[in-house]
Amino acid sequence: MIISGIALSLFIGLVGVTLLGGRLRRFVPSEQLSAESKDAVKLALGLVATMTAILLGLLISSSKGAFDTARTEVIQMAAKVALLDRVLKLYGPEAMDARRALRDAIADGIRRTWQAEQSRPVRLDPNQQIGDAVYAAISRLAPRDEAQRALKTQAATLMVQLAEIRALLQAQAVPSVSKPLLIALMIWLVVIFLGFSLLAPSNATSTLALMAGAFSVACAIFIILELDFPFAGIVRVPSEPMIKTLAHLGKDTS
Repeated sequence: MIISGIALSLFIGLVGVTLLGGRLRRFVPSEQLSAESKDAVKLALGLVATMTAILLGLLISSSKGAFDTARTEVIQMAAKVALLDRVLKLYGPEAMDARRALRDAIADGIRRTWQAEQSRPVRLDPNQQIGDAVYAAISRLAPRDEAQRALKTQAATLMVQLAEIRALLQAQAVPSVSKPLLIALMIWLVVIFLGFSLLAPSNATSTLALMAGAFSVACAIFIILELDFPFAGIVRVPSEPMIKTLAHLGKDTS
């Protein structure tokens, strides 16, 4: 909701600046709008527009990188959970309690991370009690031979790796987009739209063209901010890998 408000505010602000520039153009003396003056202003605005495009690309790359990292870690977590369940299944019926505890932990993690209501805050902090229950269930296993001993060791290793990925997701849940860079980008956009609205003729075609540009830029800012919060908002890391893994866990552990 906040992200949508920021993008909408930027769009309204740029449209307002465009309309303001069209009105201010009437009060600018004609000698200030000579061909030489317009060329100088266009040169300066072109430089600002180039810097804006570079900065916009950097912000998109930063937020997309953070989103892809979180998505990759979720896929890795789903794969390791499936492998851990397979290891416990190979261990034998004695590991059934550990598999049930694992299923409950994954179900709880999905509920906390992917809230059904987007207005509710996302909780990336791991549930220590449920996680400890899974590790304790694995630790209580008493291997009877070398094969079970190796499987128990592998299961404990996978549990540690899962805990590391979960902790990494929580540690990375900070904005990757720099606020000063975002503010600088918005200021440059205001300068660009004000400058072009002063130079453009006062007609519906040029005004609509500038409004279309304002809408495109606002959409770009919206996408940047959405990607920067991969587990909240409209654009979210998909939960399908974890849900499919949970469905597989629930087949023979009920």
